[in-house]
Amino acid sequence: MKLMHFSRFSAAGLLAVALTSQAAVTGWTNWRGPHQAGRSDEKNLPDKLVVSGPGKNLLWTHDIAGRGSAVIAGGKVYAWGYRGDGPDLQEVLLCLNEADGKKVWEHAYNDYLSDTVYSRYSVGSPTVDPETGWIYLMTTNGGVKCFSPDGKMQWEYSLMERFGRLTFPNGRTGAAVVDGDLVIVRGVTSYWGKQGPARDRFYAFKKKTGAPVWASTPGVAPKDSSFSTPVLANLNGRRVFYAGTGDGNVVCVDVRTGQPLWRFQASQGGVNSSVVIHDGVLVTIHGKENIDAAEEGRMIGLKLPTTLAAPGEAQVILKDKDLKIADGKGWELWRHLFAMFTSSPALADGRVYQFTKTGVLVCVDAKTGKVHYSEKLNNDQIHSSPLYADGKLYVCFPNGKVKVLRPKADGLEILHELELEGGILGSPTVWNGKIYIHTMKKLYCFGKASGDQPKAKLPAAPAKPADSKAVALQIVPGDVLLKPGEKLNLTVNTIDQYGNVVERGVKATFEKFIPPTARVKTSMNASVSGNAITADAKNVASAGAFKATAGGLTGLLRGRILPKIPYTQDFEGYNLTVDHVGDGVKFAYPPLAWTGARLKWEVRDLDGNKVFRKTLDRVLFQRAITIFGDPESSGYTIECDVMTDSARRGRSMGNIGVMNQRYFIALIGNQQLLEVSSNHERVKESVPFKWSAKKWYTLKTRVDVAADGSGVVRAKVWPQGEPEPAKWTIEVKHKNAHKKGAPGIIGFSPQSLKAVFIDNIKITRNQ
Repeated sequence: MKLMHFSRFSAAGLLAVALTSQAAVTGWTNWRGPHQAGRSDEKNLPDKLVVSGPGKNLLWTHDIAGRGSAVIAGGKVYAWGYRGDGPDLQEVLLCLNEADGKKVWEHAYNDYLSDTVYSRYSVGSPTVDPETGWIYLMTTNGGVKCFSPDGKMQWEYSLMERFGRLTFPNGRTGAAVVDGDLVIVRGVTSYWGKQGPARDRFYAFKKKTGAPVWASTPGVAPKDSSFSTPVLANLNGRRVFYAGTGDGNVVCVDVRTGQPLWRFQASQGGVNSSVVIHDGVLVTIHGKENIDAAEEGRMIGLKLPTTLAAPGEAQVILKDKDLKIADGKGWELWRHLFAMFTSSPALADGRVYQFTKTGVLVCVDAKTGKVHYSEKLNNDQIHSSPLYADGKLYVCFPNGKVKVLRPKADGLEILHELELEGGILGSPTVWNGKIYIHTMKKLYCFGKASGDQPKAKLPAAPAKPADSKAVALQIVPGDVLLKPGEKLNLTVNTIDQYGNVVERGVKATFEKFIPPTARVKTSMNASVSGNAITADAKNVASAGAFKATAGGLTGLLRGRILPKIPYTQDFEGYNLTVDHVGDGVKFAYPPLAWTGARLKWEVRDLDGNKVFRKTLDRVLFQRAITIFGDPESSGYTIECDVMTDSARRGRSMGNIGVMNQRYFIALIGNQQLLEVSSNHERVKESVPFKWSAKKWYTLKTRVDVAADGSGVVRAKVWPQGEPEPAKWTIEVKHKNAHKKGAPGIIGFSPQSLKAVFIDNIKITRNQ
């Protein structure tokens, strides 16, 4: 066993482990396959998928519900699914033997703090790194997990608690992308500072340690979450990826630095389908309102730019009026009124095979846009993408039907049809003579014991060009989260104009940096010396940036410091100097280190006391979830004072409460309840509690977890200033309790009509 360097990114929940060397693996290692286009080079695959009787080629099944796709590597099958119901529902990452489907290991975990409804879990796929065999997973509620092939957790993040990832009822997640020494994930986040506004962002981490490398914001305010999986490519010596985003754009991003290079507005809503690329043409499809027409949905062929923004230059916004190509057309070479929300196209021999939302399979020439044919195969289609392999198309539908088709020059031949138990939202995958289909009941494996194992791989990154020269510094980790007194070593590299590392371990000088455009001009309570950052001992929250300089080159380090338990916050130290537009009231911005607080909360004066008030400026922010503690926290008590305003006759009262170890504990105004929840469909219990508007109450909560993993969430509420009651107002038992989680607050002002308030926050260890 080879032991590697130990490191700890405290706020990310990254725990140092001994990492074992792993050999390269072969297989179908990512959702879209080695060509990133739903296509396999494998031959001699079955024309029929037979469950029983003569010609049976069903090799095995495994009982696990799923809505995504399995991947295969090194003789193992990695399937992501879910089991159980109510508070005991868990998502599960399974490792199975390829030969017989028997379980090798599993990792099960609870949903928490998410908006996922109707069991919309595991809509995506694991990803295997071909170089090491390590497995990466983005969970439905925003977790990022890394496992070695033997099932040992290497590192993990809760993007929700670490970077302010938002959740949505649809539960769509997608798949991570591994390239070089990076793993890239995505989500709509509301973080802090420049990354405070809610945007669809991409994040890159070191694949072996989880160290944050870059965050990229290539679009504008999203109208949807997107799970379009990035497609890798090389262009003029640079490594790039293309993807759809939740704001209706198709974007191009530099893989090595995260620099947004260009975007093209394709839709008014989100673009969820992944793109395919053929001979300089990018093909994308969406199912939302078009930007220049009243109808919904469009498939387009986009001419790919061959010149990219230089390092440090602004992102280019592609518009047809800016360029006329030789043939008289703009960037959009062709278009069709085909609509699809989530299924992605398959590309083979220059032809694009794509389902529309009404179950029509269309065959389109990628270069010219010519429609070779279209055929209705089902009443509808959701998520599942076609698989092209061995001259056949394997297609699945939400009603459980599966069809094996042979595409011809001008039509389709149906080779076989069957119906499997459970609807199918995931895409079929193929490797070593076997076809894998995951339904909402079980995972099916059809085919034969062994078959072709094509050697196609993802496109290799370009080598360092001869004109490489250092142009900037890269700090790793590029975003840090510390507790007071903690120290963390930094690595400073020089990078060239193509994003390649030129020199590693450069010694740099650091100075605190406040962007001139920053609304909140504060800095981290920390110092950097000898390429190591040390947080001050003072137990307060802070956030800011450092500019690194070496040899005339510069780079930025972002970071936050979150206080240790115990700590308090009464907001009295804030100066109310900001003018509120419209009413002239003075306020102060929220603590910069509090994730997702900007534009949702502000410090105001109320009857001579400074309190934290939910903003009412934007209906979009009528609900605010703000995290102000370490995601690794556990065994703590939160006590605070809360109040709601109300409309005439007590109507339209808001909700106000706290987050404790991944549970919401809140007073619900209109229903007059004290409620404990996590995911509202999974963990949600309440008791009647009559409380009045414009009156302060004290809320106290704690979570206790037993040795067997079960837990109890306790809360009590009483009028401020009165004696604390001996009994808890509510006690909620949870069989698989959340073991850790960041403290935070939640406020809800229905339709942003009336404010809610919180004050005198105190966090202590459970006694």
